Amino acid sequence: EYEGDRNSEGQRHGFGKALLPNGDTYEGEYECGLRNGPGTYRFKNGALYTGNYLQNKKHGKGVFFYPDGSKYAGDWVDDQRQGYGEYLYANGDTYTGEWANNKRHGQGTYVYKETGSKYVGCWVNGIQDGPAELIHQNYRFKGRFLSGKPVGRGKFIFDIGCEQHGEYIQPVQEKEEEEEEEPPLPLEPIWKASEITKLTPWPATCEE
Repeated sequence: EYEGDRNSEGQRHGFGKALLPNGDTYEGEYECGLRNGPGTYRFKNGALYTGNYLQNKKHGKGVFFYPDGSKYAGDWVDDQRQGYGEYLYANGDTYTGEWANNKRHGQGTYVYKETGSKYVGCWVNGIQDGPAELIHQNYRFKGRFLSGKPVGRGKFIFDIGCEQHGEYIQPVQEKEEEEEEEPPLPLEPIWKASEITKLTPWPATCEE
């Protein structure tokens, strides 16, 4: 069903409202039969998109409300989250930063609601990867991440006024001969401290 403007060829053109065969609805601008310009698309499953379209695809600025209560507000390219945007997850976590192909990609900040901790740094295809800072309530870690885990040299900076330098080492997996059914879980990297120093920019001293 369609109710709205048409051009001389009879195509949907201008402002209109449509009920699609699958139960979804669209209200907004059309150009030569395609959704083009600002509009609001309501999905039968409860999801909702309100924003810009280009030739039937989400393109430009838009907000998408997902059925699980999560929400994305930001840039879209060719129906995908791409550019800069903010995502509020169903568990209350948030990500603000760069996107590519629907994934967190580039520079961005992820805030964990449960702990209040923050990851500020690089992402590659949705995974923490590259130089970053992990900020906790009274200390933070500055270093590099690879595949979501800290790797190599870095430092912990404590609010009491000192830094602990060191590196994350990947433990070697011990092979078990008998059971080869399941692939072993990757081991957590181990922190090896090398020295503790005073915070350079701060006048505070560190006793121990």
